[in-house]
Amino acid sequence: MAVQGETTVKISRRTVLKGAGALVAAPAVLRVSKSFAASEPVRIGFVTPQTGPLAFFGEPDPFILKRFEKQIAQGITVKGETRPVEFVIKDSQSNPNRASEVASQLILDDGVDMLIAAGGPDTVNPVADQAEVNGVPMVANSCPWQPFVFGRNSTPDKGFDWTYLFAFGLEDVIAAYLALWGTVETNRKVGMMFANDADGNAWGNKDFGFPAALAKAGYEAVDAGRYTPMADDFTAQIAAFKKAEVDIVVATMVPPEFFAFWTQGAQQGFKPKVASIGKTLLLPKTLETIGAIGNGLSAEVSWHRNFPFTSKLTGETAVSLTDAWQKETGRQWIQLLGSKHALFEIALDVLSRSGDAKDRDAVVEAIKTTDHETLSGKVTWQGSRIKNVTKMPMVGGQWIRNSDKFDLLIRANPTDQPIPVSGGLVPL
Repeated sequence: MAVQGETTVKISRRTVLKGAGALVAAPAVLRVSKSFAASEPVRIGFVTPQTGPLAFFGEPDPFILKRFEKQIAQGITVKGETRPVEFVIKDSQSNPNRASEVASQLILDDGVDMLIAAGGPDTVNPVADQAEVNGVPMVANSCPWQPFVFGRNSTPDKGFDWTYLFAFGLEDVIAAYLALWGTVETNRKVGMMFANDADGNAWGNKDFGFPAALAKAGYEAVDAGRYTPMADDFTAQIAAFKKAEVDIVVATMVPPEFFAFWTQGAQQGFKPKVASIGKTLLLPKTLETIGAIGNGLSAEVSWHRNFPFTSKLTGETAVSLTDAWQKETGRQWIQLLGSKHALFEIALDVLSRSGDAKDRDAVVEAIKTTDHETLSGKVTWQGSRIKNVTKMPMVGGQWIRNSDKFDLLIRANPTDQPIPVSGGLVPL
């Protein structure tokens, strides 16, 4: 059944087998097999930015869904009966209002049993708010816990009833950046570039963001002030950084903002020794677009081909997943593969363990008792000091130009996980 006026795709095993085209195909409801024909499906609603400036977060979705075709084919047991599984996917269009709207549709119109979401606070938070209001279990990632918790008017000890996150905190990004910067000699002056949005305001928060952490670590912060999201002129900020003689730049930006800032900086003679840019440097094509002036840029790394974890559900490793991606797509691997694989894996694991995937209370209890190794590390909410949040490891990486492509190398590991490091940071 086609749905007009919105991007909606319902994915079952047969849809998944179509591969990358599935997510943009005409919306349809497809059963896993004939034996399930009379059974009401278990529905997982997935909100993801497929279009707009955050669309890079959705790039691995079709490929990752295909990795779970066997698990989808097996269905989920509900009160002794095996039910088919459907992923109902909606495009947030990189807009928080749209994310909230489609999350409401998934709950009220599609009758999903569980929600999942990824793509930064502008996607995750609106979906989480709808889940909390409507009493629907939700798991999300690719979003720092601070905007997920504080941005939704809660605290680490209070938490939420229905919504859970496994990702990282700003303290983990900060630790990775400080570990990176500690490998090179600088004047310890840091220029901060943050947008006036959920991500930027969290990173720049004076209490739990970069300002306090930099001061504690002996760095001098140079705050250029919040810029308007999707700005295309950064002359004032560049001038302020040049005047202050900053050696290090830290920012969280979407690709169009970064392209404008970094090219204008090069044109205006701004030459820091280090630039650690969050969010936009997740994909190698960002570096390929910027060209030679992207060589040596650094970023947080939430997943890498060299991560040592194995998926408990599919048996895949980081190497096998990235090899499969490169073979099937012809493109260089991307670090979003690991976190997205883990998100789908946890959703299926939780529903399988719940005993009744149609019982929302049972599903929440299954989330709470999760103890599962994914390609992004172990996921367990039990014993976390931050209610409803469990964290994955975060390391520091650097993009190095290699002929016509860029390679992402792990340059610092501030965690206690056995993740290998390849040398120290090379100055720009």
